[in-house]
Amino acid sequence: MGVDAQEGKLERAVFLLLKWYQENARVLPWRTDHTPYRVWVSEIMLQQTRVAAVIGYFERFMAALPTPQALAEVPEDALMKLWQGLGYYNRARNLQKAARQVVTDYGGELPPDYDAIRALPGVGDYTAGAIASIAFGLPVPAVDGNVLRVISRILGDGRDIGRQDTKNAVRELLLTVIPREAPGQFNQALMELGAVVCLPNGVPQCERCPVRELCAAHLEERTAELPVKAAKKKRRIEERRVWLIFRNGRVALRRRPSKGLLAGLWEYPNELADDKDWLERWHIPAVSRENAGTGKHIFTHVEWHMTAEAVCAGVDDLPEGWIWAGARELEQVYAVPNAFQSFRPTVLERLEKWSVTT
Repeated sequence: MGVDAQEGKLERAVFLLLKWYQENARVLPWRTDHTPYRVWVSEIMLQQTRVAAVIGYFERFMAALPTPQALAEVPEDALMKLWQGLGYYNRARNLQKAARQVVTDYGGELPPDYDAIRALPGVGDYTAGAIASIAFGLPVPAVDGNVLRVISRILGDGRDIGRQDTKNAVRELLLTVIPREAPGQFNQALMELGAVVCLPNGVPQCERCPVRELCAAHLEERTAELPVKAAKKKRRIEERRVWLIFRNGRVALRRRPSKGLLAGLWEYPNELADDKDWLERWHIPAVSRENAGTGKHIFTHVEWHMTAEAVCAGVDDLPEGWIWAGARELEQVYAVPNAFQSFRPTVLERLEKWSVTT
C-alpha cells in the first residue's frame, strides 16, 4: 500500500476513533485534570507499567509532590520511597532532574514546545508527543507500542515495529493525519484502542473496534501475524543468595551502587551464589540461622533466582555503609525494591520474633 493510500485510510479512521474515544475512554486521574505536570508524571509512570498499577501511585505522588518545584526539592530517599513498587527507578531520578531543569529554565512550568519538552532528561519522542498534544494541544504524534500495533494492523504493515526506522515512518505518517483541533484526544484514542481492544497478547477484540471495517489485519484474518516484532534476546539467569540479618527488632540493609541495576536503592545483602562464607567476610557472627525461602524476579535483561537465609546476628556492628532498619523505617523511609518482595512476610515476622537478641 502506497503512502497516499495509507494516509487516506488513516484519515477515514480519525473521526471513528475520536467518536469511539469520547464514548468509551476510561476515567483516569490524569485525564480528568490534564495539567502539563500531571500528564508528564503519569506518562513517565506508565512507561513499562500497567495502568491499573499506576493509579494509586500517581495519586499518592501528586498529593506529596503537587508541583515541579516540590519534585525538584524532595530528598532522593523520599522520592524513591514514593516510587517504591513501580520499578525502573531511573525514571524517578530523571523525572527529578527534569523538574530541576524546569524550575531553573522555565520558572517551574513545563514549556509549551515539543522540542523543549523532548530535551528534558528521561523524555523521549513518545513522552514529548503525549505531553505536547494532551497538555498543550500541539499537533504532534505520540507513538508507543500500542499505537504501533494499531497502525500496523490497520494498514497491514509487516515491518518490524521494534525498529527505529519503522517507528519514524509511523510518526511521519501520523503527522499528516493528526487532527489539528483535537491532537491529544486522537493520540489518546489510538493508545486506548491498543490498550483495551487491539490487544498485545491474546485475541484482539475486533467486534468492539470502531475501525474494524478499515483494518487490513481484521479483513484479511492476519491479526495473529501482526504486528511483526523480532524476538527478544534470552534473559541471563543469576543464582543469588540473600541474607536477612536481624538484631534487636531491626534488619540489615545496604545501599546498592550509584550506577547499574537498582542503582542507589536499599537492599537486603545478597551475592551471586558461591561457596564463600559471606557472613564471616562481613564479620557478622550468627547466633542462629535458618532457611528463609526462595524468590524470583525478572528484570529486562536478567532474571534473579534467589535463596534466602535468616540470620540472628550476634553483634551490632555492620560493614561500612550498611544500616539497621526497623519495621517503621521499612514502611516509611527506606525504598527496598520489589525484587525482594517475596521476602517481606519473612522479614516482618522475624522483626517481631527476634525483637530481642538471645
